[in-house]
Amino acid sequence: MAEKPSVLIIGGLGYIGRFLALHIHKNDLASEVRVVDKVLPQLAWLPQEFEEACAGSKFVQADASREQSLPRIFDRADGKEWDYVFNCGGETRYSQEDEVYKLRSLNLSLTVAKEAAKRGVKCFVELSTGMVYKPDSAPSKENDKLKPWSKIAVFKLQAEEELAKIEGLNLAVVRLPHVYGPYASQWVATALCMARVYKALESEMKWLWTKDLRTNTAHIDDVVGALWAVAGWYVAGKDKWDEKAMGKTPTFNVVDKGVTTQGAMADIIGQVFGIETGFQGQLISTFAKLNLDSVVDDVNDELLGPWADLLAEAGITRPGPLTPFMERELLKDTDLSMDGSRLESVVGFTYQKPKISKELVEEVIESYKTMKWWP
Repeated sequence: MAEKPSVLIIGGLGYIGRFLALHIHKNDLASEVRVVDKVLPQLAWLPQEFEEACAGSKFVQADASREQSLPRIFDRADGKEWDYVFNCGGETRYSQEDEVYKLRSLNLSLTVAKEAAKRGVKCFVELSTGMVYKPDSAPSKENDKLKPWSKIAVFKLQAEEELAKIEGLNLAVVRLPHVYGPYASQWVATALCMARVYKALESEMKWLWTKDLRTNTAHIDDVVGALWAVAGWYVAGKDKWDEKAMGKTPTFNVVDKGVTTQGAMADIIGQVFGIETGFQGQLISTFAKLNLDSVVDDVNDELLGPWADLLAEAGITRPGPLTPFMERELLKDTDLSMDGSRLESVVGFTYQKPKISKELVEEVIESYKTMKWWP
């Protein structure tokens, strides 16, 4: 029996980091795990099932973007180095100033990656986003044209490029679509909160643009399974990786096979909430394109008040991370469309949840109810 790998998760209390830690804990995959985050577990909306995997002796509080934190993050009692480092850290909020992403995302990636290279870590997995691709309804493969269309993506792509230049870094990059699942507080959460308000207002929920707009997805269970599979594949010798054809850095899209579109989401949400759903006509969409700021402001003004009322009526005095607040960057008429076949053919990964469904969305809402987040 080969010894199980030791694992360091940066940003380990974030959405993906905590599920990765839980996946490793439940399946007993590692000899040692350390979860690093700048936020304390008590302040991270951590559901009880994650406590054993993420908190206690496994947890180290540190800001990984600061060099003086590195010894605390990387040093181990036995003097050995970590086998796998997963960088799940970085700024995940939209619409921040450039400086915020530079410091909290780009700088964090570079700081921990340089240290991982120096210490001879066997595999460093960097999380990136499918928003780095030039938008196209045809699914983007890993080597396709890049043209990042959100600020997060601009700085993630810079990180990918800078990390590739670090001498001695055993780097793999994973690009993600919209990640959903229990306790999710982004994208799917926004749509669900909006739907909850429209249900209360007894009005139709209408999307901008068209039903064909690609909003590709991956379930959190598949995302963390894929991260683990990529690291194992890398350390075992990168079988089937053709550097000439595929490039120097192993890069993988992780995306389900359901080709999720706005139309598919509208159908599911209509079924789950029993509300009418539809799409704004060409005229309103054209107007919105030219006046996106004011359209977003109007939608938010319309929904935030009723959402607060719903929370109050439900006696939720300490609101969770959920909100129907719509981010302008996510309302762009831009396809998030990815091809995930490389992960399957090269790494041999199989998706457990290949398509978003009514049942999986209901599971998300159930998780909110257990946390007393849901009105």
